[in-house]
Amino acid sequence: MTNRRLKISDPALRFVLIMGVVNLFSDMTYEGGASINGLFLGTLGASAATVSIVAGLGEFLGYSIRLISGYISDKTGRYWLITFIGYVINLLAVPALALVGSWPVAAALVLAERIGRGIRKPTVESMLSYTTGTLGKGWVYALNSALDETGAALGPLIIALVLFLKGNYRTGYAILLASTLLALTSLAVARITFPVPSDMEGKGSVRSVGFTTSYWLYMVGASFFAAGLMSFEFISYHLSSTKVVAEQWIPILLALSTLVGIIASLVMGKLYDRVGTPIVIVSVLISAAFSPLVFLGTPFVAVAGLMLWGVGYAIQDTLLKAIVAGELPEGRRNLAFGLFYTGYGIGWLLGSIITGLLYENSRSYLIGFAVAIQVASLPLFVLASRAKGQSGQPAAAR
Repeated sequence: MTNRRLKISDPALRFVLIMGVVNLFSDMTYEGGASINGLFLGTLGASAATVSIVAGLGEFLGYSIRLISGYISDKTGRYWLITFIGYVINLLAVPALALVGSWPVAAALVLAERIGRGIRKPTVESMLSYTTGTLGKGWVYALNSALDETGAALGPLIIALVLFLKGNYRTGYAILLASTLLALTSLAVARITFPVPSDMEGKGSVRSVGFTTSYWLYMVGASFFAAGLMSFEFISYHLSSTKVVAEQWIPILLALSTLVGIIASLVMGKLYDRVGTPIVIVSVLISAAFSPLVFLGTPFVAVAGLMLWGVGYAIQDTLLKAIVAGELPEGRRNLAFGLFYTGYGIGWLLGSIITGLLYENSRSYLIGFAVAIQVASLPLFVLASRAKGQSGQPAAAR
């Protein structure tokens, strides 16, 4: 990473900021929806296990389809077209929930939203990776995550305002059409301004020719971490059904945990560029403590647990992306992101099924599983870091 002072006129910085604005409005849409999806499914007759499995299946489909979209992007070079298709499906599915009347149809739209997000994720992360040589891997994804997490905080606050004003869930979904249109407009601006993002990568960049041992170890470690993270739909269902928190406060709690995630992303991104793996280890240990606080605590303790859960999402949105950006093989960076998050999605799906079933039988076993599986990711991250150091991989490739 260069130490020169960056200005807003710098193409790499402007691209990261513009895509950050796109993701700000996008997250405003689907995180606003996520803050009530679990509650809405519950009102339509879905059980706790159903909510957890739908959320887990959505994440799995959203992550696994990244392998396909990443492969197609590398083969065709049509990354902007694939990006637009993904955003359209991702965003329009949310306001469409205002029109449904049964939980299977609502669940299908929740799945569609995740699938759309998965389609465009590898291309977006790949395009951003062209700026990391100038800005640093940790900082690029931290800055982008901070912007989209700002939207992720605003969306639930908008929904909370709707509920406080005695509006219903359908009204909340309908209002999110505005942020959907703003996101798609911003994306069009990004496409016009930066038609070929690869032009921003330095000419001297060096990358591996294939997938390294450290790449695979990082993937398995990430899948372990994902298995214990849990979706907000599942957590909100618990908080609402057990009356730990009044339902009109739940979107606000999502916003607060997201704000914690914004701060954590910026701090962790900067520290990752400086110290690497140690910040990953510390962050995972912090995140792993969320489940006992959320599922066994009083209202105030549960809120504290949600703040730690926000750190977990910052790990997902910043540190894991920075890790993958250092392992991208030449000519297959879209596939590399897609494949990595397919493994992550498998871990998420299996974890969601297990936690959903355990919730119905033993909260203690649920907590034990969530903590243990996230801590189990740490040795894999350490082994991956050591394998990377022993490979003799050029610094520019990292």
